[in-house]
Amino acid sequence: MTEMQWFRHDERAMAYWRMGEPAEVTFVLVHGIGMGHLVFAETAEFLARHGEVVMVDMPGFGESPEPEKATSISETGELLAAFLAELQLPGVVLVGHSMGTQVVAETMRRRPDLVAAGVLISPTVNPKRRSAWQQAGLLMVDLADESPRVLWMGLRYYLQAGPRWMIGKLRMMLQHRMAGLLPHVPQPTLVIRGRRDRVCSQHWCRLVADLLPQGRFSEVHGCGHEAMLRRPEAIARLILVHAGANA
Repeated sequence: MTEMQWFRHDERAMAYWRMGEPAEVTFVLVHGIGMGHLVFAETAEFLARHGEVVMVDMPGFGESPEPEKATSISETGELLAAFLAELQLPGVVLVGHSMGTQVVAETMRRRPDLVAAGVLISPTVNPKRRSAWQQAGLLMVDLADESPRVLWMGLRYYLQAGPRWMIGKLRMMLQHRMAGLLPHVPQPTLVIRGRRDRVCSQHWCRLVADLLPQGRFSEVHGCGHEAMLRRPEAIARLILVHAGANA
């Protein structure tokens, strides 16, 4: 993996890392709320055997500095689109997890010329569970089944982001209406759900796939909301098959 690099746009800075060799396919990985690029580290190792992998820390998370105010999901999607436009990456498969799926969907809708395909892992937010208390409660229940390693990583990133920024970003996440933009996402898009996910119900994830013009749904056994941390190889294989790479 390369050393941390920086992308700057409209007074916002975003850290990113690259691994693997440039190829016809580039996997761009976008984490969820309160997390950072390391949640994709093991999945990225599998993907890097088949193309270049780019992992980002969205502004205010991980190594990326906190902007003056929390930006909306739409604005973050615009930033990610500007990032892709500057790097001019070939055959981009844009992968998002949790809140990152909302950012990915916004980017794909805005700039279909920059993204060949999409993957939405544990997509948020289910309209029937839109309150902050519901989301926080469901996440806590889901995390109760996770390993100490997953819990430690989550705690580290949440403390790094800080409560004020987290609350602001959660508000933006809950205000965003992803269901309304999904019919306008033209690229082939795979929706992945961990079978034990308490945050994203199977009904909601299937609906996300159905709303996409070229949506597909797949479920992975033995994991919950943080599917790529518990089953990185299985997630990578699904992404590779979706991208048309030899898995």
